[in-house]
Amino acid sequence: MRSKVKQAGLSGRLWAIAGFVLMGSLGVIQTATSAPLALPMTEPEEQGISTTRLALLDALAERYVEEGRVAGMVNVVIRNGNLVYAKATGDRSVESDDPLRLSDLFRIYSMTKPITAVAAMQLYEQGKFHLSDPVEKFVPELAGLKVLNAQGQLVDPHRPVNMHDLLTHTAGFSYGFAPMTDVVDARYAESDLWAAKDLDDFAQRVAKLPLKFQPGARYHYSIAVDLTGLVVERISGVSFDRYLQDNIFAPLGMTDTFFAVPRNKRDRFLPNYFFDPSAAKPVNVSRAPAPLTPRKKVAMQDYDDVRLFSGGGGLVSTALDYARFAEAMRNGGSLDGVRILGPKTVAYMATNHLPDGAGLAGFGEQPGTAASDTGLGFGLGFGVVTSPVTNQVIGSKGEYNWGGAAGTVFWIDPVEELVVVSMIQLMGSPWPLRSDLKVAVYQALDDIYWQ
Repeated sequence: MRSKVKQAGLSGRLWAIAGFVLMGSLGVIQTATSAPLALPMTEPEEQGISTTRLALLDALAERYVEEGRVAGMVNVVIRNGNLVYAKATGDRSVESDDPLRLSDLFRIYSMTKPITAVAAMQLYEQGKFHLSDPVEKFVPELAGLKVLNAQGQLVDPHRPVNMHDLLTHTAGFSYGFAPMTDVVDARYAESDLWAAKDLDDFAQRVAKLPLKFQPGARYHYSIAVDLTGLVVERISGVSFDRYLQDNIFAPLGMTDTFFAVPRNKRDRFLPNYFFDPSAAKPVNVSRAPAPLTPRKKVAMQDYDDVRLFSGGGGLVSTALDYARFAEAMRNGGSLDGVRILGPKTVAYMATNHLPDGAGLAGFGEQPGTAASDTGLGFGLGFGVVTSPVTNQVIGSKGEYNWGGAAGTVFWIDPVEELVVVSMIQLMGSPWPLRSDLKVAVYQALDDIYWQ
């Protein structure tokens, strides 16, 4: 148990002064290790949010830290394009009492996926592909894919996998999460995809694997977004990391988002943990059993020497940097006068593309599918809330979101003009943090826009 919770936060106005960031009315000065936050700040009341009731968000973070569920947590709330809350609570690691900072770097894993989808849809807007185009048009290595049917036979697909299939996880690919019980997943484990030397090698390995079902038949979370990154690379003619830097990160002023952590920023890169059920506590991944044990030159494990740019899970970012991306989406694809995507395209991406009655069991890493409607659907790169009532968690219809394997999460609420980003580093968390966050944020709204 922790006897004291440390917080560094923002409330009120933000100023950059001689390399320091002044934290408004909290009277806290924290050394700035990256560019000052370039989002306008207001008091919560100016945006219809109660400062008093936001204290429940403080209490939530403090409780998670004090109970030893996480080492630390960063939470960010934006409304109407204005930052109203940003706090780092707890420590940078379980092993030390070094306070967590707003500028610290997190593995965002699957929160990479919406960024990759935006990259693809930029090319879609330019007329470089149609959603009905077969993926093999851009990745010919996948031209010979077979489907493993219920009888264990390899058969031809009814049609080729297309771009819409990739962006909605309906292509028939998998992640290999269940190698002990699923034949196709066992093949994924054997292929060691993340040890591929680059995206071209990745595609060659995928080409040898069977599809789990006919393209377009149903939703199944998968490597499809990694293949989307390769499509972006092939169409644009530049490496995927360079494409993201030139077309998303630089235009949006995201200076702390990358695949490989720069040498001069490694001191801000947090350790990662997994929840050990036998110990009932977080344990450093360096002590984790395979396949969690980090390996050199393996995507999403080695962040120094990166060659395989995983569009499905490879990025590192800060809560404030990712908040700029999410705010650009809430604002219809633009931020600070720079447009990276059209508003109609953003709205299309944030629309549920799954058939009626299909639903996800959750959002984030390994969301799974449900036998009936859960109030959660999927658009192009984003999870979509189709019914908060059915989902049984407070929120708005039309919210779009996603999360990452280490517990990171964000959501965009176009009804309440709200963006929330939360960052932790804990794989396999058993805690209902995502639902807890929604309750803590929404209960603090004094003014709501829902009609």
